[in-house]
Amino acid sequence: MKLKADIDFTKDLFDAANKLRGSVAPSEYKNFVLPLIFLRYLSLRYERRREELEALVSNPNSDWYMEDLKMREEVLSDEDQYRSERVYILPNKANWSYIIANAKQPTIKKLLDEAMTLIEEANPELEGVLPRNIYQASNIPAESIAGLIEVFSRDVFGNNSEAIDVLGATYIYFISEFASSEGQRGGEFFTPASIVKLLVAMLEPLSGTLFDPACGSGGMFVQSEDYTPNKHSLSFYGQENVDMTLRLGKMNVLMHGINADIRLGNSLLNDQFLIKHEDGSFEPIQFDHVIANPPFNLKDWGAERVSKQDPRLIVKHEKALNNTNANYMWMQHFLWHLAPGGTAGYVMANGAMTTNSSGEKEVRQKLVEDSYIDCIVQLPEKLFYGTGIPCCLFFLSKNRKGENGFRDRRNEILFIDARKKGIMVNRRQRAFTQEDIDTITTIYHAYKTGEGECEYVQGFCKVATIEDVKGNDYKLTPGIYVGAEEIEMDDIPFEEKMEELMITLTEQFEESNRLQEKIKKGLEGLF
Repeated sequence: MKLKADIDFTKDLFDAANKLRGSVAPSEYKNFVLPLIFLRYLSLRYERRREELEALVSNPNSDWYMEDLKMREEVLSDEDQYRSERVYILPNKANWSYIIANAKQPTIKKLLDEAMTLIEEANPELEGVLPRNIYQASNIPAESIAGLIEVFSRDVFGNNSEAIDVLGATYIYFISEFASSEGQRGGEFFTPASIVKLLVAMLEPLSGTLFDPACGSGGMFVQSEDYTPNKHSLSFYGQENVDMTLRLGKMNVLMHGINADIRLGNSLLNDQFLIKHEDGSFEPIQFDHVIANPPFNLKDWGAERVSKQDPRLIVKHEKALNNTNANYMWMQHFLWHLAPGGTAGYVMANGAMTTNSSGEKEVRQKLVEDSYIDCIVQLPEKLFYGTGIPCCLFFLSKNRKGENGFRDRRNEILFIDARKKGIMVNRRQRAFTQEDIDTITTIYHAYKTGEGECEYVQGFCKVATIEDVKGNDYKLTPGIYVGAEEIEMDDIPFEEKMEELMITLTEQFEESNRLQEKIKKGLEGLF
């Protein structure tokens, strides 16, 4: 696995495009650049199909051959000839050749907005994908827009057999570079590739349905499709809370030949994947695979809006929620949407493995006792953009009874301490190598199937019993079980340590106030 771009010119392209930034906030720049790559992709697909049709109708040896030029043009203009090959219709004023010809016009921003509208009108299935009226509303100079168009008009995107694949790779590379440049905020819409590859390889989504309720720019979908040998054997579903990120995600999956059902909304408070019945009741749409990198340690997320009868909650309402941290609400949401026999794999903050906060520990305890937790992988630091805070992977499974080719694991949990894995790809960021991914994945698959070796490796991996976990106060830190040296308190990042202490202190103050009131009322009853 290459740890940098698979194609060596993407950095030059990104640098060229990045130099044109100036009149727009760094976090917004991707919203103007990425739709241009998508427009170039749509145009190239359309041009290729038109060239194929032209070759067929003009070749005397072809069954499609037509001498009459008017009849030829009718075929070239027949929308069904494009749609049958999953090619979108491009009106003349939305074609890249028209955009290039007018790139230096002072009206280019207006022309781009109009092009996006024309494409959506010609292809109703693209509704909600392309941005509307963003270029005219921006402060980006027309000259900079012309510069961006020039970047994506280079020969590498021209008449060669790999141009379409190059555009898809370029889109992914640009997303990752924008995420890196935005630091921690970039992680909200893109998860570094090596983490996604590890998640996908462990989850093994070979067929069925796959759901990401925090899907960002769709990277989990693209990696899952790449992993599957039989293309189109997976159906993809997702939810995203930010409209522009949702559009970027839809563009991304379409450029990789994936038709994903991605819906807009807050997953925790406005679940878009429910089956609603006439009597007002509802049930979840459930999926074979759930994969996600939800926002960590989300505060003030709206716990008060979760009903006491919410069927996602696996313990009593007052013990299931914590408005200062949504981590365990996400876990209950994943479990709720997981089909019988399915597995969920997701990224989580390290604090979730040991937190004693109300609304978190009780849920973790229930997940352990009900035998849903299948595996925990502790990750090294510096894997994520803009933060050195280490994280972990959780795997929940509804297939632990020994069915469908898997062994009975109901009384076991696999712990893997991968903190020493990965290599530094630059001064700020670490990435897993393919060897790292293969090593971790092989152990997990052997653990699930009983085929191959899943032996105790001092300091790296161990299968512990549920009783072991209960004996350690339901703590899920792999180091406790694999024999690795325990993390000293000072090794925990200050922000994470302080946040945990503040949560505990606040709860203690609340409990103190509650007891004072109880004592006061008791004393009043004596007089």
